[in-house]
Amino acid sequence: MSFDAEWAQHKALARSAPAPAPAPATNPAPAGGPAGTLVATASSINGNANLLIEIAALLHEGRPDGEASTMARAPRAHADVAAQTLRFAAFADDQFKDTVALFAGLATRLKTAGTSFAGVDDDTARAFLAGLLAAGQYVPPECK
Repeated sequence: MSFDAEWAQHKALARSAPAPAPAPATNPAPAGGPAGTLVATASSINGNANLLIEIAALLHEGRPDGEASTMARAPRAHADVAAQTLRFAAFADDQFKDTVALFAGLATRLKTAGTSFAGVDDDTARAFLAGLLAAGQYVPPECK
């Protein structure tokens, strides 16, 4: 698969993902405390994972040009300059590949966390419903 086709596929996937749900207003911040609370939802976790994949894809699209250092190779430049330029280009390429791999790895871990979060959230809802059905009592409205 060509890079352009893969990039188009990633962009389509990121655009088709549902927008993160707005965070519900839970507890107000105490005086002098933080401005808000952290609320995570499965959709916000997946949305952030998609953003990390998009960042990795953008970095890959703008990857360093391997021919950029050819102007500094011998005989166009001194042999020492050519050797140092080649050494720097290899280092930069290694760092670039590590960065792209890091973003892709973080996105994968975040997707896994989102799947686990959805499972835990589902288990919590099922446990609450089971407890309500097992121990709940119907009270007619006129008796409240």
